[in-house]
Amino acid sequence: MGKGDKKTFRGKLIMGSYGKTRPRKGTKTEVVKAEKTKK
Repeated sequence: MGKGDKKTFRGKLIMGSYGKTRPRKGTKTEVVKAEKTKK
């Protein structure tokens, strides 16, 4: 397992492919801002 392995993160990084171990948008989750209510 290393640079030549398609299934690992490092291998996907070298080959420039995406998948379960290397998602396109990254692993960050969206932060939803709570709207302030006017009184």
